[in-house]
Amino acid sequence: MTASSEPMRGGAPARSRADRTPAKTSTAATFALVFGVSALICVLTAILAWAGIILGIIGIIVGVFGLRMSARPNVTGRSVTIGGLVLSIIALILGLVFIAGITTFLNNEGAVDRLQEQVDDLRSRVS
Repeated sequence: MTASSEPMRGGAPARSRADRTPAKTSTAATFALVFGVSALICVLTAILAWAGIILGIIGIIVGVFGLRMSARPNVTGRSVTIGGLVLSIIALILGLVFIAGITTFLNNEGAVDRLQEQVDDLRSRVS
């Protein structure tokens, strides 16, 4: 008899490495990381801050599902999910701060007038 076919103490047969199912990374964990990185890149470009906020919210939702899925047996990806959640939360906060700053700036008439004067000055220099 070979070692892999011999029963273990307690009556259960010994399992070889080929019989074990390998643990797989959760798809939701991978998507959470992808959405988190995408959201952060969008927010840091400043022009796409609105898209970063949307991607951040999606990343947080997918990250929560990823945490639940990584608790299952033979499913890994908890650290990937946590990384995606952290990046998504950072992107969401930065995006909201950026949008709040732009809104505050545009509601301040003095700041808008100063900006308009600078643009007019630059146009006169170029002409």
